[in-house]
Amino acid sequence: MISKRSYYPWFLVALLCIVGALNYLDRMTITTMRSSIVEAIPMTDAEFGLLTSVFLWVYGFASPFAGYLADRFNRSKVIIGSLFFWSLVTWLTSMATSFEQLLAARALMGISEACYIPAAMALIMDWHTGSTRSTATGIHVAGVMVGQSLGFIGGWLAEAHSWNHAFSIFGIVGIGYAFVLVFFLHDRKAEIKAGDLDTHQQEAQTDLREALKRLFGDTSFIMVLIIWGIAGAISWMVSGWLPTFYKERFNLSQTEAGIYSTAYFFPAMLVGVIGGGALADWWSKTNSRARMWLPAIGFLIAVPAVFVASYTMLLWATVVGFLVYALTRPFIDANMMPILGMIADKRYLATGYGFLNLCSCVIGGIGIYIAGALRDEQVNLTLIFQLAALSMVVCALLLFRLKPKAKPIDE
Repeated sequence: MISKRSYYPWFLVALLCIVGALNYLDRMTITTMRSSIVEAIPMTDAEFGLLTSVFLWVYGFASPFAGYLADRFNRSKVIIGSLFFWSLVTWLTSMATSFEQLLAARALMGISEACYIPAAMALIMDWHTGSTRSTATGIHVAGVMVGQSLGFIGGWLAEAHSWNHAFSIFGIVGIGYAFVLVFFLHDRKAEIKAGDLDTHQQEAQTDLREALKRLFGDTSFIMVLIIWGIAGAISWMVSGWLPTFYKERFNLSQTEAGIYSTAYFFPAMLVGVIGGGALADWWSKTNSRARMWLPAIGFLIAVPAVFVASYTMLLWATVVGFLVYALTRPFIDANMMPILGMIADKRYLATGYGFLNLCSCVIGGIGIYIAGALRDEQVNLTLIFQLAALSMVVCALLLFRLKPKAKPIDE
């Protein structure tokens, strides 16, 4: 088994990048297959939005418990189990023949995927010191972006074959990769001798009530919850409805709209999240608040870009505007877990990130559903995107007010 500390931390990130890509490919591809799915299973825009909202709500509410499992038990086994079960659900989704069955499948996917992100982020924090933490986190999130950027494949497969075909293929690939990870993924704490921790520390490390007390007794954690919740709403409202925006505003086909909303958009986010992580690691050597200020600056740059992109009737200007958003919005993704490491007890990082997911997904799900309901009332997507832009100003202001409560762990 690969275990040398010199290269395993980065090998681990590479392994998890693939899992992260599958994680978001399975959950996001439905947005690029909207026309094919609605044609096969008739539903309103609000109902279609509900497919993603239900996933987010279930995913969000399950996340704190999933995070606690990752803190309490072996993180690697939690990751492998999550990948296997959500891939199985993805394959089962291909057999749905009604809206109710699709809705149930999305809810099951929410439960099965919830265990991955908190465990993966915490495992990366376990293996990487402060000098590489944002970069490592950013690279992992970049893997997620790769999965999102490949979302157009779903729209292509739906037009070339059927929407069922895409879910079937993605599910089988994920199940196979879960078996591969059994041989390569392992926890850092497996290398720590039990004698290095006394009995009291081991018990406190897995106490849920103590975790809740530590996390919610800190006002900084509450502020981070609000920031991540708003950021989640912004991200899901933009990514969830961008294919539809391109298709309707510029009269594109489903495949063309999928390409414009994913093929350039998510690679740009990949560059932004890796760059944001590396820049934060570099800046943090001279500024203890760098990991908080950089995402705030990124939000403020993205605000005018989204306004221009959603208002103009020029396709190239829309592409440029959303490209700027895609480059700077991900600064927060690369730095949120390191920020959590600066304000929270290191024993409860996965649990804390689980609560961040809860807040993000509940608010994000509400945002997507409201956007769908507004569309049913003939409200233009331009207004919805501009509301998202204004929300980024709120995130930036809160980030500037946030202060580290403790020295980042392992620094």
